[in-house]
This record gives sequence, structure tokens and C-alpha cells, in this order.
Amino acid sequence: MVAPPDNDVLWARSLHHSHGGSPALTGVSVGVREGEILAVGGPRGSGKTTLLRCLSGSLVPNEGEVWFNSGPVHTLGAVAREQLRRDRFGWIDPEPALVPELNAWENAALPLLLRGIGHRAAKKAALEWLERLDIDMCAKKRPHALLQAQRQRVVIARALVTGPAVLFADEPTAALHRTDRAQVLRTLLTAARSHRITTVLATHDTDVAALADRTVVLIDGCRVNSIENKGTSDAEGVAACSLSV
Repeated sequence: MVAPPDNDVLWARSLHHSHGGSPALTGVSVGVREGEILAVGGPRGSGKTTLLRCLSGSLVPNEGEVWFNSGPVHTLGAVAREQLRRDRFGWIDPEPALVPELNAWENAALPLLLRGIGHRAAKKAALEWLERLDIDMCAKKRPHALLQAQRQRVVIARALVTGPAVLFADEPTAALHRTDRAQVLRTLLTAARSHRITTVLATHDTDVAALADRTVVLIDGCRVNSIENKGTSDAEGVAACSLSV
């Protein structure tokens, strides 16, 4: 194994993974700096979700290495990887999956309550995040009474309430209308930047990707380029599979 660069909080080298014999990742390498918002772009089926799952430890690559804070993730057992995801990572899915029996603040507080955090402290933290995400007025409403965009904000609050070191957002606004999509995404990225939460955002929308600090693009499981979205618009090192950072 090769130790990752010191300035990368998350780092992967030469990732290969297949689903049912079909290649999903082919030699993908990527590094994410602390506090950076990295977009993983590319068309549907290009391997974006598989890459996020490998980086977060929810999926072990067939080949390659994944490191978090200079510690290997790919060699951890299932229990250790689950603990890492629970304690250090946040995850947002495309569809807002909430517990229907719980109201908005209870859904947002759920990760804290499952950790054994006291009811009062968990509620306070959840309400603070709902307020930051402009959804505090719906704190006592259950999911069925919320609009789709409101439910997705609750999901974002739930992912952020634990103070994750890294937030993984897999097409977090894909199910929303265009206006709602822009508002929710702006709120999400503002929250991530203000709290310096390293964020890996998968999207097939180039307008969404442009809001990140940097974009890496996947095509058919291969990384094909990297673009700095701030300060330069030039592509870095356009190449074939297994492009290094």
C-alpha cells in the first residue's frame, strides 16, 4: 500500500469494481482535500454512485485502496466500516427516505438518538439544523405533510446533525423540480462551506457540478478529466482510465 498525500482527507487509488460482471469502476484514482466540495460528474451509469460507496466504505472495491485521514478504509472489517460511516460520514440519497411515524425534527435527530444522545440535546441540535436549512417552521410536521423539497431538507439536516467529517451526496436534488433543486442545493452547499464539511457530490447535471470547488468526470467507469471550478476553467490532465490526481 502507498500512503496518501498529507493534504487529502479522503484518497483513493486505482479503484476497480464490477457489478454482476459488468465493470462499474476501472482504475479510478481521486483525492479530496479537507473542506473541499468535490463534484463527481458524468452521465447516468458512469460509476458515480459506485465511487461514492467505495469512498464511504459501504462498498469494498474489488481492487484498489481507499484512505480516510491517513487510515486505510478498504482493509477494515464490516463492523469497523459501519462504525466509520456512522461516526464520521454523512450520506444523502436522491430520494428523501424518512420515518413516516416521526415528525421532521425527530427524523433529523434520529442519528443522535441512536447514538444514545439525550432527547433534549438531540432535539436542540436537530432544530438548529432545520433552522439553518430554512425548514424549522415544519419541525413538528410528519413527512406526509411536507413538500418534496421540504422532505429533502430534513434529510440533509439528518445527514449534517452529527457533524460529519465528510458528507456524501448522491444526486441529492435529482427528484426535485428545477426551482426547488437550485434552492435546496444552494442551502446544502452553504451549510457545508460554513462548517467546512468535506463534501463529495455526485451529479449528472453540469450546472450543479459547476457550484463545487472542483469536478472529476467519469465515463463508463473511467475518470476522464478534472476541472477546477474556481479560479480556472481549464481541464487538468485529460486522459484515459486510472488518471491520477
